[in-house]
Amino acid sequence: MIIDFHTHIFPPNIRSDRTPYFDSEPAFELLYGSAKSRMSGADDIVAEMDNQQVDVSVIFGFPWSNPDTVQMHNDYVMEAVQRHPKRLVGFCCVDPICEHAPAEAERGLANGMVGIGELAFYGAGIDEAVLASLEPIMAIARKHMCPVLIHTNEPIGHVYPGKSPISLKQIYALVKRFPDNQVVLAHWGGGAFFFNLLKKEVKDQFANTYFDTAASPFLYDPAVYAVAVQSIGAHKILFGSDYPLLKPKRYFKELDQCHLPPDTIARICGLNAANLLRL
Repeated sequence: MIIDFHTHIFPPNIRSDRTPYFDSEPAFELLYGSAKSRMSGADDIVAEMDNQQVDVSVIFGFPWSNPDTVQMHNDYVMEAVQRHPKRLVGFCCVDPICEHAPAEAERGLANGMVGIGELAFYGAGIDEAVLASLEPIMAIARKHMCPVLIHTNEPIGHVYPGKSPISLKQIYALVKRFPDNQVVLAHWGGGAFFFNLLKKEVKDQFANTYFDTAASPFLYDPAVYAVAVQSIGAHKILFGSDYPLLKPKRYFKELDQCHLPPDTIARICGLNAANLLRL
């Protein structure tokens, strides 16, 4: 089974005209201000899954600050899951800083969503204010025993839209703050997996932490897979394409270049996600 743990879908009204949302949602404009930033709908992703030989995709929206927009978008994700129950599973996406976020997360999980995310803080790092805003969201996730997907990125290297000023110290502080949560760090956790090689403390703190591969072909050499397997273990890696940014077969091609054992590739491409999501 191949499970894509990281994909985005948008409702038809946003796909047809995204510009009305730019003025009040600067993070949205940052990522989708260019017409080249692709958006897909539920039927689009299912059709592409057939082309890419993906069995199941985790879908989610965007962390809107407007409560009506975030509810509308989460409703679309829930409707997509209802229409494609064997192919799609939904995560509830919110902006934790907004006061309506906990109630929206509860609503989503009560209506069939199986996780929370992708939570993102594009305009700032994961500072103390952000960690405090995550407290009620993480408590809800623990109650429902569901994973939380957090946007992270590497703190050095080239600049691109959506790359936030997150430090490795902040990423580690997040993991330490919520040790009992199943946390998935998107985009390889900004490289934080490497520090699992430290002899003290980190292995224990990473006990419930996973790392997805979203955008990896844009960010890392294919050798990252072997390095991550050696550092954090194959059981902690989740294939995520960030579709429609990239298509899954591009990842599969890079995995083939790594000459990893078939059982390791099977873990990364689906078995780990199936266990985490209790599919």
